[in-house]
Amino acid sequence: MAKNTICVWYDKDAEAAARFYAETFPDSSVGAIHRAPTDYPSGKKGDVLTVEFKVAGVACAGLNGGPMFKHTEAFSFMITTEDQAETDRYWNAIVGNGGQESACGWCKDKWGISWQITPRVLLEAMAAGGDEAKRAFEATMTMRKIDVAAITAARRG
Repeated sequence: MAKNTICVWYDKDAEAAARFYAETFPDSSVGAIHRAPTDYPSGKKGDVLTVEFKVAGVACAGLNGGPMFKHTEAFSFMITTEDQAETDRYWNAIVGNGGQESACGWCKDKWGISWQITPRVLLEAMAAGGDEAKRAFEATMTMRKIDVAAITAARRG
């Protein structure tokens, strides 16, 4: 396990989530699966307790901790995309697998984890600053899934 690992709390589906992420995003994989050595408040001895996994190269651990804590948009995975096809592929994988759309490039997977599917053109517009950033930002505020062509047009004015 990496020295710094993001730990994500799941009710009971950490392994299923990790497998979905590994199938969906490049440089993603499922590592060690650890089972509970004894009964615990939200599970039994032998249940999957933690799962080590990577999402787009980032080390993570999934903890099956039960329903006590719920996810919020205060935490999200941000995936940078190169074009509309890649944006669509990830967005559709998350939303089409029991997830839900949100605003401004955000969506949630079926486990309640928030994702930002963010085309590089939007990040570049924001980094440019000034009127270009303002126009791109205002265009983004009207979107659910980010439209690369609309952001490109907004950057030009």
